[in-house]
Amino acid sequence: MGVRRCTEDRTLLDVSIGHSRDIDLTPAQIRSIQRIGQWEFLAITDEELVDTIRHRTFQRNDRLVRIYRGTLRLGIDLAQCQDGWVQTRGDTAFLRLPPIRLLSSQFIDEARTRAFYERGTWDARSREQLYQKAARQMRQRALTPENIRQAEDNARAQMSNLFRSFGFQTVEVTFTTSGQTTAASRVTVPFSPNKN
Repeated sequence: MGVRRCTEDRTLLDVSIGHSRDIDLTPAQIRSIQRIGQWEFLAITDEELVDTIRHRTFQRNDRLVRIYRGTLRLGIDLAQCQDGWVQTRGDTAFLRLPPIRLLSSQFIDEARTRAFYERGTWDARSREQLYQKAARQMRQRALTPENIRQAEDNARAQMSNLFRSFGFQTVEVTFTTSGQTTAASRVTVPFSPNKN
C-alpha cells in the first residue's frame, strides 16, 4: 500500500507499507538457546547383573555377583554447536545440531547397586573392574542405532516446537556426525493467518 505526502517545502515523498515473511533471529537469542547447555532427548533405565570369578587351586572359587542400576541420558550439548548452526531464510529455519551422545559417563546409581552373591574377599580394584564392566554393558545396550534415532526424532520435535514459537513455519534439522551431516528432516507448520 503506498501513500504520497507533501512536505512543507512541497516535495513529494512516497511512503509505502509492505509485509515481509522474513523472521529475524538475533545473535543474543541464539546465544541464549546455546546457554541451555545439555539437552536430554531420551532416558534409558537399565539393570545389569555382572559377575566375576577368581579361580583357586585346591579351594572353592571366589565369586562376586552384583546388580547395577542406572539411567543413561542421550541428548546434545548445545555448547558443541558450530558457528552458523542456525540459518534462516524467510519463514524457514535450518538447524545443524551436534551428534546425539551420552550426556554423562556417571550414569550408574551406586545407591541402588546391590551385591547379589559374594564369596571370598574382594579388593577395591576388583570391584572397580566389575563396575567398569557393568558400565560398558549399559553403554552397549543404550547406544544402539534405534535409540539414537529415537533421540534424534525427539530432538527434531522439540527444536521444531522451539523455533515455531519464534514464528518459523518450517524447521529443517540435521545432525553432524564425524564431520558429516545427516539427512535433513523438515517439519512444516501449516500457515494460519492471524485472525485479529
